[in-house]
Amino acid sequence: MSTDKVITAEQLTKRFGDFTAVDHISFEVQKGEIFGFLGANGAGKTTAMRMLCGLSLPTSGKATVAGFDVYKENEKIKKNIGYMSQKFSLYDDLTVKENMRFYGGIYGMSDKQIKDKTVFILKHLHLESEGNKLVKSLPLGWKQKLAFSVAIFHEPEIVFLDEPTGGVDPVTRREFWNMIYQAAADGITIFVTTHYMDEAEYCNRVSIMVDGRIDALDTPSQLKKTYEATSMDEVFLKLARKAVRNAD
Repeated sequence: MSTDKVITAEQLTKRFGDFTAVDHISFEVQKGEIFGFLGANGAGKTTAMRMLCGLSLPTSGKATVAGFDVYKENEKIKKNIGYMSQKFSLYDDLTVKENMRFYGGIYGMSDKQIKDKTVFILKHLHLESEGNKLVKSLPLGWKQKLAFSVAIFHEPEIVFLDEPTGGVDPVTRREFWNMIYQAAADGITIFVTTHYMDEAEYCNRVSIMVDGRIDALDTPSQLKKTYEATSMDEVFLKLARKAVRNAD
């Protein structure tokens, strides 16, 4: 893992009227790191992620993503990151190849780059015979793996994964995490939110938000030691019990 910082946040804050959704959070993420961003519903993690993805302007504080300022260069941020969520990733009514062509075009890739990458991904996922099928016809596990491949189609510096494995079986989740490990080994930084605490164990470092603030940030093994816990689930519960609010 490199020591290059690809995400920096310093006192990053987001207010909606009198409500402070994200309350002066500060942290850094290194190149090639798998960084877990955890918090119960209402903790503020979704709001924080939206600011880092260039989708929402902070109220105050500083942050850079892939070297770009979240205030002045949010459009450049969008071009240099990948994004995948449980709720939205691929277009069901387009074929597998059409989805790749669409996203490749959005990210400014040439026709040749799109064609070469499409061939590579279909072969890598053993989906050569599925390229002309509508995405909605694929099993959920295949959809998830395909969505991740499309999120890093343009080889971004960072990919944001918002609860990417929701609803899939444990075997598929494990396969998905193997893809994450490979992407990180290739130098792509992974910023992931998850409700599965066993997945937190797979991260290099984990932050846990409570009521808009980062209450803990360390490696999984160190967090378990600090909070005298046997699992990340236990660490999370000890911190989440302090939460006052309950809606994101």
